[in-house]
Amino acid sequence: MKKIALLAACAALIATPVLADTAAELNIGQNHAGMAAKAADMKTVQMHLQHALNCLVGPSGDGFNAGPGNPCAKAGNGAIPDSMDAAQKTKLAAAVSSAKAGVAATDLAVAQKDAQETADAIGAAK
Repeated sequence: MKKIALLAACAALIATPVLADTAAELNIGQNHAGMAAKAADMKTVQMHLQHALNCLVGPSGDGFNAGPGNPCAKAGNGAIPDSMDAAQKTKLAAAVSSAKAGVAATDLAVAQKDAQETADAIGAAK
């Protein structure tokens, strides 16, 4: 029984949480929003916008969709939950709004415009 408790304690020490790297989450999210703005088809625009959204809100956030992937999975729990700056979180909320609009858009030009607004809003929040 003591060995099991010791092994469990060692396992808990070894299992370290992901350290938040908000700057990386913002850079990756902005890059994906930029790729979405330049993409030639809706599927690619929406995939990259979803990547940007995932980087912003994190796995527990509103709008997160693991299906297309989460390029920020190793950087933290999302730029908004990881940020300690209230003003930055407010700016990032605008990026989330434009990303969600772009993901929901049915017109390519509108989705690309939303993607560029997302990239710009993330840049303004850095």
